[in-house]
Amino acid sequence: VIPFKFLMFSFENRCPLSCRPLERSSEDVDIIFTRLKEVKAFEKFHPNLLQQICLCGYYENLEKGITLFRQGDIGTNWYAVLTGSLDVKVSDTSNHQDAVTICTLGIGTAFGESILDNTPRHATIVTREYSELLRIEQKDFKALWEKYRQYMSGLLTPPYGTPLIEPHIPHRPTKTITQVPSEKILRAGKILRNAILSRAPHMIRDRKYHLKTYRQCCVGTELVDWMMQQSPCVHSRTQAIGMWQVLLEEGVLNHVDQEHHFQDKYLFYRFLDDEHEDAPLPTEEEKKECDEELQDTMLLLSQIGPDAHMRMILRKPPGQRTVDDLEIIYEELLHIKALSHLSTTVKRELAGVLIFESHPKAGTVLFNQGEEGTSWYIILKGSVNVVIYGKGVVCTLHEGDDFGKLALVNDAPRAASIEDFNRILRDVEANTVRLKEHDQDVLVLEKIPAGNRVSNQGSSQPQHKYIVMSGTPEKILEHFLETMRLEATLNEATDSVLNDFIMMHCVFMPNSQLCPALMAQYPFPSQGTEQEKMDYALNNKRRVIRLVLQWAALYGDLLQEDEAAMAFLEEFYVSVSDDTRMIAALKEQLLELEKIVKQHKVLLQLFNTSDDRAQKRQPIRGSDEVLFKVYCIDQTYTTIRVPVSSSVKEVISAVADKLGSGEGLILVKMSSGGEKVVLKPHDVSVFTTLSVNGRLFACPRDQFDSLAPLPEQEGPSTGTVGTFELMSSKDLAYQMTIYDWELFNCVHELELIYHTFGRHNFKKTTANLDLFLRRFNEIQFWVVTEICLCSQLSKRVQLLKKYIKIAAHCKEYKNLNSFFAIIMGLSNVAVSRLSLTWEVSLISQSLFFLKDPSRNHRAYRLTVAKLDPPIIPFMPLLIKDMTFTHEGNKTLTDNLVNFEKMRMIANTVRTVKFCRSQSFNPDAALANKNHQDVRSYVRQLNVIDNQRTLSQMSHRLEPRRA
Repeated sequence: VIPFKFLMFSFENRCPLSCRPLERSSEDVDIIFTRLKEVKAFEKFHPNLLQQICLCGYYENLEKGITLFRQGDIGTNWYAVLTGSLDVKVSDTSNHQDAVTICTLGIGTAFGESILDNTPRHATIVTREYSELLRIEQKDFKALWEKYRQYMSGLLTPPYGTPLIEPHIPHRPTKTITQVPSEKILRAGKILRNAILSRAPHMIRDRKYHLKTYRQCCVGTELVDWMMQQSPCVHSRTQAIGMWQVLLEEGVLNHVDQEHHFQDKYLFYRFLDDEHEDAPLPTEEEKKECDEELQDTMLLLSQIGPDAHMRMILRKPPGQRTVDDLEIIYEELLHIKALSHLSTTVKRELAGVLIFESHPKAGTVLFNQGEEGTSWYIILKGSVNVVIYGKGVVCTLHEGDDFGKLALVNDAPRAASIEDFNRILRDVEANTVRLKEHDQDVLVLEKIPAGNRVSNQGSSQPQHKYIVMSGTPEKILEHFLETMRLEATLNEATDSVLNDFIMMHCVFMPNSQLCPALMAQYPFPSQGTEQEKMDYALNNKRRVIRLVLQWAALYGDLLQEDEAAMAFLEEFYVSVSDDTRMIAALKEQLLELEKIVKQHKVLLQLFNTSDDRAQKRQPIRGSDEVLFKVYCIDQTYTTIRVPVSSSVKEVISAVADKLGSGEGLILVKMSSGGEKVVLKPHDVSVFTTLSVNGRLFACPRDQFDSLAPLPEQEGPSTGTVGTFELMSSKDLAYQMTIYDWELFNCVHELELIYHTFGRHNFKKTTANLDLFLRRFNEIQFWVVTEICLCSQLSKRVQLLKKYIKIAAHCKEYKNLNSFFAIIMGLSNVAVSRLSLTWEVSLISQSLFFLKDPSRNHRAYRLTVAKLDPPIIPFMPLLIKDMTFTHEGNKTLTDNLVNFEKMRMIANTVRTVKFCRSQSFNPDAALANKNHQDVRSYVRQLNVIDNQRTLSQMSHRLEPRRA
């Protein structure tokens, strides 16, 4: 359900690249071209060259551990990495088992140019994980080389490309400020200077400081203030600093004393044009141009400003970095996949020792083979050749790849000293406390600064605290009970770590294990005086009751799905009730517990007596029954009634009962494009994980190849523009937001955890999350469908503008899920290629700024950070963040629960809680209007979700230009 573009760049079954070259249509080539443009390896390829690659490239997918070719083989193919990664191994002997991994090739890396002259392969290439590759055969690659040599020579590694290796030069700091500004930044500086002179001319003037006059300059704080007032895309002073830093790096803006970075202080800066005597004021024509171009200029600077700001911070000596600087670097490290297994403390320490290096001259040797390593690197921009004596260039590393310290960590930060890293690891170990039983670690704690807070009683709190890094489930539970602060309220932020345990325990300590453990923690102690027993019992029981209350509050209605949990709650309530006779202090908590037990019973009765959900959408529960059509090979169907959480095995059984025979049946997901997936017997949530127009088929295994999509899966043949154009853009956005909020509000936080770790591992449904994610795809395809079904150019242009307006209103309502869905729909290849439609529409690109995926969607994250709830978030990105953390970190380390991983995932899930922390209040002006037609329309969108069909329709609207 999640758009593959945001989660994984999967080509299999999604892209015509998997078709053989001779079978590809012109629409196929267009789709491949669009996809490949987004891959790093092809960023600098000339369009004509890339077009030819689309015609002759093959798709390959390889499992982990597959040897692509061995050192010494004669090559027959050239490759580019689309997804995954591969290890480069070199052996000094003829024995392949002696091979040593020298580097890793990541997404976007290209290799295999030795096929041009049939020289033996210099290294062995082995897949490090499941990987997808683009392969070009030798004869085709040679033909491309002969025809496009001038384009390819700078893109391939020597000796076929431009020579890059020069004699070794000693390492030294390099000057990082650009000598000659680029044309677009020069233009940006001129637009900003003219805007200031037109709108706030007092900002540029002669200024005196310490008896010295500085001609025609501005003040840093005033520049930041002014920029924040000019554009909605500037959300913070930090962002504005980065934007001005872009101009300063390229010399378009200069500090009067030649400081290398921009600061939000009373410091003087001067535009390049004002460096000359009697710099001219802008003419009326220039003022007009300035007004027209200012917003586009601001958008450009806001996109590249974060990179400049990061470089500025990394140029500072580590000792001069502020707390805010370190936080920005730390945030960046969170998104480096190979560092994700390191603890939070290690990442924060690394933020203090990273150093930025710039090597503008091609051919600079960073270190020679055989030299003792003192630094390790990750490539921020550009590429690096790996050269072995006698073998030449064995591979080229690109942005995101690392080198220099593979034995320590595979993807390291930029040029951090190995000594610094080793010191950090030693310091972390020195602050680690290990609790052992029978010589085995059972709990690992780390001491970290706690901050010098003052309690309500006026006493100073400890300066350090211990956080759980890993442990057995039982010991982690014991630790949280022992350290629980009873004086804190249930909603207090200091209880967030305990909430992490409650939210994540289903991963490592299911209810069937947690409930007995809580009961075991509850009884009276058997040793000590009566008073000691009573004091201990009171505090211990209060802690257990407190944890149970928080646990029940988080699970909510989901507890009704778990018989063991409900039985525990009732048993626990009876135990606490009995104890209140001896311990009166427990009565207050007993009342809270009684409310929860009664609440669940009442809810269950109410739900069973009423299935009417028309008034207010209710969350789907696993026990809810669903009527669903399952189709047969002859495209007839049978209707079954089963619980939502049914497994594939149970669905097949229900189908077999209806058909009277079901031996050897399989259950198949069928998309509108004909892609078929056989579902595994243990899969759950099969009804809600279908694609927008997807259907379920049941058939014998030997009839699988004969299955074909239903005619109804094709979608509509005529658009709804006649109805659609009569509706107000604001009304449409409002009704979409109402519906999206209903869907979003039904998603339980635990569904994100089940989705991330695998529903089948919990035997739980994620139906509400599935439907919310499917809504994203539905809106995307709605945009593409309506535009591609609109044959009249003038109406198509109006439709394009209308969608932009709807997206803007969705953003205004903080409905970022629908906002992104519309923008992604407009970016679909079937729409984006309609050049004539876009030319006539003259639409501003400012709304597309938030879609920018660079720096891990920094633009989007900056925007969301400034919003107050209620918010409907861009859910696919939240799913991506959780998947990134899950796949980059082991759940168990040395047979102990990796609680650091649990904490990181819980932190992402808390975003959902924050977005819903305020209820959605409908717009009073719109809520009072009767918009039943608009409401019905947005809830019943009819779309085409077959990308090939949409591309063919697009080509009929605007055939490819010669």
